[in-house]
Amino acid sequence: MKKRKTIKADAENKKGLFLLIGLTLSLAATLFFLELKSYESGPGDLGKMDFQEDEEIAIITNRVQPPPPPPPPPAPPEVIQIVEDDLEIEEVEFESTETDESEEIEIVEEVEEEEDEIFNFAVVENKPVFPGCENQATENDKFMCFNQNIMKHIGKNFDFPELARQMGIQGKVYVNFVIEKNGKVSNVTIARGVDKLIDDEAIRVIKLLPEFIPAKQRGKPVRMQYTVPINARLQ
Repeated sequence: MKKRKTIKADAENKKGLFLLIGLTLSLAATLFFLELKSYESGPGDLGKMDFQEDEEIAIITNRVQPPPPPPPPPAPPEVIQIVEDDLEIEEVEFESTETDESEEIEIVEEVEEEEDEIFNFAVVENKPVFPGCENQATENDKFMCFNQNIMKHIGKNFDFPELARQMGIQGKVYVNFVIEKNGKVSNVTIARGVDKLIDDEAIRVIKLLPEFIPAKQRGKPVRMQYTVPINARLQ
């Protein structure tokens, strides 16, 4: 029986070492050949560059000027119309305005019409008098009688509208009116109203007032304005 090789003589144990040496030699050979590479014309020769300068082309345009405006048309010839001088002019006679010393001249005085002013009852000298109150002693008594008789007249003649009664409409109405120079009542208006039904009835009653003795200022009859409150209440 033959003897086997010893462990030291076994090449299988040195397989890794041989592989490492082979790789090292291969790498060294590769680096060597890389260092031997060179350029034919040298590293600074980058070749020739052709440069052609483009000429700038300027586009020239001619501005077209508009034609001049046409000349204005000639003015029409002036026509001179000849009028025959055969117009007859009538002579106007002027009467003399000179007066003889013996002639009497009438002077007409212009009378200024007094404005028909409406006075307030508080500023008139003599307040209007209700018919039947003439015998009162003083002006205050006559005016108190005036107010009392107006209230009696309203209470006697005021007819509460049935529709206003059904609707429950009530309130105080202020009626404004004017006593004229002849004592008659005019310009009856509502100063402050409640409803058209009651307002219309209040106007109707005031228009039924009798003729008064008119108010007087400096002894002359004047127009006087007065306002009467009418309290229309449901009972």
